[in-house]
Amino acid sequence: MAILTESEVQQVAAAIDKVEQSTDAELVTVLAHQADDYHYIPTLWAALLAMVSPGIILLTPFWLGVSELLVLQAAIFIIFALVLRLPFVLRYIIPRRVKIWRASNLARRQFLDNNLHHTVGDSGLLIFVSETEHYVEIIADRGISKVVNDAVFEAIVAEFTQKVKDGQTLDGFLYAVEACGAILIEHVPVTSQKNELPNRMILL
Repeated sequence: MAILTESEVQQVAAAIDKVEQSTDAELVTVLAHQADDYHYIPTLWAALLAMVSPGIILLTPFWLGVSELLVLQAAIFIIFALVLRLPFVLRYIIPRRVKIWRASNLARRQFLDNNLHHTVGDSGLLIFVSETEHYVEIIADRGISKVVNDAVFEAIVAEFTQKVKDGQTLDGFLYAVEACGAILIEHVPVTSQKNELPNRMILL
């Protein structure tokens, strides 16, 4: 299932096109469903539970032989490795710090992969969202950072993040493009008509 519909993606592209007519900055939007598959997390939890299971069994009145304990460990590992991979379970066992780390890494890779660091005047701006992690980040290249304080974008990120949590991803993008646009038009006004990077949202 698509994160946003084709019509919604076009709305964001139109909003970017409108902003870029009045600024030299190049805006790129990226929407990821999830920053990582996190398959190693269930495996680690399953291995830990399998390791401690013999000690727990020893505290009970039940007595198992060595071979039976090995079979029990293997069964616990397999069962939990499968159960903890279920999406509605997995989202609760991933540490918040890990989610932020993976989403932040993906945002930076997208900034480089989409050549935002190669624009004229170093004026690239990435608006990145990873929905599962409720993670939003705005990354500005050096030309923009010289004239716009990062704290300005942090306020936009906070508002956008809340919209993502509320399931209003489209509204969040439109808000962020408009808010960033107002800042860019003021601090990085248009000097020539160009369009170095595509305005269409990148879906991952």
